[in-house]
Amino acid sequence: QVQLVESGGGLVQAGGSLRLSCAASGSIFSINAMGWYRQAPGKQRELVARIISDDNTYYADSVKGRFTISRDNAKNTVNLQMNSLKPEDTAVYICHAILKRTVATFPSNYWGQGTQVTVSS
Repeated sequence: QVQLVESGGGLVQAGGSLRLSCAASGSIFSINAMGWYRQAPGKQRELVARIISDDNTYYADSVKGRFTISRDNAKNTVNLQMNSLKPEDTAVYICHAILKRTVATFPSNYWGQGTQVTVSS
């Protein structure tokens, strides 16, 4: 079994900061990529940021310059530092990983349960 467990969500005023963390545990051979999606009420889930390596990252246009994603390969964790938060950043943030459980398996998608981020105006 593989588990992704998020932490760090909460309520913050506009302009504030939050740091999300996600730890992957269980039977893991290798992790290709980790990232964060978010889903606001009535909206589709969207990719916020993804990291393959320190020099291979992706950010949604809406968060560029405000959010920073980082990864600790030794601990199988991914962090999302969110600065200058806006009310429109309010959503459930969901950790995502593409990983292999054994050397013989294909990479598969795994999801966390999600953590609520609420930004008040």
